[in-house]
Amino acid sequence: MPTKSSYYQSRYRARLREKGYVKREIWIPPEYTKALKDCEKALRMGVSPIISTPPPMTAAESEMSNDEIWTTETLHGALAQSDAAAEDAIKVELVAGIDPGILITMTEFGDLPLLMSVSGSQILVETLLWPVDEVVDTAAFNDLILRTHMLLPLSTFGIGQGPDGKDYYEMFGSLSASSKLTSVLFEIETLADNAMQTAEAYQTELKVSA
Repeated sequence: MPTKSSYYQSRYRARLREKGYVKREIWIPPEYTKALKDCEKALRMGVSPIISTPPPMTAAESEMSNDEIWTTETLHGALAQSDAAAEDAIKVELVAGIDPGILITMTEFGDLPLLMSVSGSQILVETLLWPVDEVVDTAAFNDLILRTHMLLPLSTFGIGQGPDGKDYYEMFGSLSASSKLTSVLFEIETLADNAMQTAEAYQTELKVSA
């Protein structure tokens, strides 16, 4: 499986360009995420969307009670039954182990893989960007991302070990383990979109071979 976000970013943009689409960025409240996706799908079909009030949330989408939080297993079940999964916008797989995780494949973002886990009161979702040794000047790049990361909402940078044992820059976000499912889905999509933007914005900081 490829690990560099630039690979998934190029696949994602190529798919959309082949269909003649152009990108327009907007900002909305998280509870309207599904409504926006419905509008996007309608516009891609050449249909004028009808904007309506979001329907009442299901039990899984409602706020968790004060004494109830997601676990990796219950969150996996909720994501697997979500509209996003039913519409094939995401593919969800439970990764077994001492600390189980959730592998989320973002089919609408070039099959970008995200890894999500629940630890105590926190949900963490992350994705690898590119190997540290593929950056031209790591000191300068570290300074750059520290000065510009606030331009990417709800996400930040880190360095972690990839499946090949090498150090990678990664992007991650976190939220409360008692968050609504709609908020979790919004975080997932935001992280994927930020990874796509990052791959494009910082491409010039990578070695030509990258």
